[in-house]
Amino acid sequence: MDIISNFVVLEGGDGSGTTTQLSILTDRLKNTQKPVFFPTFEPTGGKIGSLIRDILSGKISIQKETLAFLFAADRNEHLYSPDGILARTGRGELVVCDRYVLSSLVYQGIDCQNDLPVLLNSRFPAPELTIFLDIKPEIALERTKNRASKEIYEYLDFQVKVYDKYIAVLEMYKNSGARVEIIDASKSAQEIADQIWSKICEMPIFNI
Repeated sequence: MDIISNFVVLEGGDGSGTTTQLSILTDRLKNTQKPVFFPTFEPTGGKIGSLIRDILSGKISIQKETLAFLFAADRNEHLYSPDGILARTGRGELVVCDRYVLSSLVYQGIDCQNDLPVLLNSRFPAPELTIFLDIKPEIALERTKNRASKEIYEYLDFQVKVYDKYIAVLEMYKNSGARVEIIDASKSAQEIADQIWSKICEMPIFNI
């Protein structure tokens, strides 16, 4: 498996806190001089990513397989565009992304079965570090109950499948040589943030 150096991904089911933790990490790193830090997310803010967000919100209805293709297309742009992940990591920036390939293997793997998302994502390199925010779906969804709107995957039966699928896919990632760290995401946001920080600081980029 090809690995992208200087690239970290936060993964977890809905309500696990990936977006919150990326925000905390951004605040922590924004005033540092080294390394140069770039926070990002998937779906991206580009045109394909914006279309995906409309689909996830329920505004647009399409075939589940089509959504899998859109995620892969958005990721391809995210990785390979002139100012994308590979360009940034290649010039020594630390890139941290809220969701990446594992999300597709989990969510679209449930929706479409495994073959299509595995095929669509087979050429994308793995991050140097994947951090999984481990929290039971019942607790995670409780955190989302006050959101103004819910996405199409934010219901308990599906999130139970998501959790189980993540555990299985993470084992596959570990066995392929990628570094995976699992953090108890039922703790306070600051406790989780401190653990994430300690894992990221072990990366070689912090010792250059």
